[in-house]
Amino acid sequence: MDTTSIKNLFKLKTIPIEPKQEQLPKTEIDSADESLEENRKRSYHELGYRDSSRTSGNHSTLFICLDSVYSKFQNEEKEMVEKQKKLKESYVNEQKNREAEIKALTVSQETKEELLKKKNSEIESHQHTIDTLTGEILDLPRNPEKYNVKATRGASAKFVIGLILLIPITLYLGTFYISTSYSAFFKSFDAKSTVIQSVLDANAWIKAWNDGFIEAAFVTLIPFVFLGLGFLIHMFGENKTKANYVKLGLLFIITFIFDCILAYEIESKLYDLNRTFDSPPFNLTIAFTKIQFWGIIFAGFIVYIIWGLVFDFVMKEHREKDKIRSEQEIRQKKVISLSEKINALKKEIEEITANIGNSKELIIKTYGRIEELQNIIDGVIIPTKDYKSYASEYVQGWITFIGEKIAVSRTEKQTMIDSCIEVYNTNLETVGANSDNQNLVYLSSL
Repeated sequence: MDTTSIKNLFKLKTIPIEPKQEQLPKTEIDSADESLEENRKRSYHELGYRDSSRTSGNHSTLFICLDSVYSKFQNEEKEMVEKQKKLKESYVNEQKNREAEIKALTVSQETKEELLKKKNSEIESHQHTIDTLTGEILDLPRNPEKYNVKATRGASAKFVIGLILLIPITLYLGTFYISTSYSAFFKSFDAKSTVIQSVLDANAWIKAWNDGFIEAAFVTLIPFVFLGLGFLIHMFGENKTKANYVKLGLLFIITFIFDCILAYEIESKLYDLNRTFDSPPFNLTIAFTKIQFWGIIFAGFIVYIIWGLVFDFVMKEHREKDKIRSEQEIRQKKVISLSEKINALKKEIEEITANIGNSKELIIKTYGRIEELQNIIDGVIIPTKDYKSYASEYVQGWITFIGEKIAVSRTEKQTMIDSCIEVYNTNLETVGANSDNQNLVYLSSL
């Protein structure tokens, strides 16, 4: 078998694989470089031929010789400064990019840490404001003037006392006007009835219901007329204007006249009950001379005025109390709003803290990558793709000797060649130059 046929038999097939490392930029190789490359390949071919002649093409010895060839190739690559520089260029660029990335991450982290301090400061400020407002809410009823609130201290106590007085007076007016209105308009007097029994009938409301719905509704609702008049007195008294004073005067006159009508009707019935043939007809002149007439008026009208004054006092105290409550509610709403802001800030702080943690983790990983890149830059890059080419030349020289000089049968010669190829492939696997990773680089420390 001639040399050409052996070379064709051993010719390697290159499998194109997408490179995992950034490929170096291609440059034109001048004729001098081509000549140097050819000479280098020729030297490996001749070295293989020579070593094979010394060992009679023994494939076991080939394994040791290939280790020596790899060491030779490694030493040669170390001496090629410009080639090493080009091989390391992508790693240098990546290292610079990683360093720039760390600077950006560091700036971003510092910014986030400043923002975190600001958020925590805002929370402390809001919490301090909440504590202050809570203290003011508790202190407002005792010292309203301290907070420029125009309200009287102890308004709540006065309000309660006034309300306690207002309830029985209201019940009294209801009882009085139910009895007097029933006596004045619906009750029939008899000779056995006393003045008190005629005016205040304990069963007036029950009797009115027995007499009919109209009578019952009249005596039931008439007290609310007087209470409504008292409420209007309070409302008109809030605004100190001449028109309101006139309205107040008219309300008092109307109430007084209504009480006079009730007293007149009752007194008229009592007068008719005791009237003789010589008695003159009952009129206002006679009514004004009767003590019970004025007693009925003052028992209703004076108490009605007292009720109006107490009601006005209670409403004023309630207003004072409302001022304090209003200020408390304003502060309470601020507390709620600030609490919501604090919760929102806490969520933002959690997100910022998580981002800072991610940034720190990424910085650590980037520093690790920079260290790896520095190790690559400080070491020697052995291009296994190139080694495969030179090792192929060496083995071809080795096999050429077997084909030309070993005097054995063709079958034995082919067996030797196959064994050598197997050793060659094993060596490529050992140094990481197998066909699957032919575009990767093999690193070796200096």
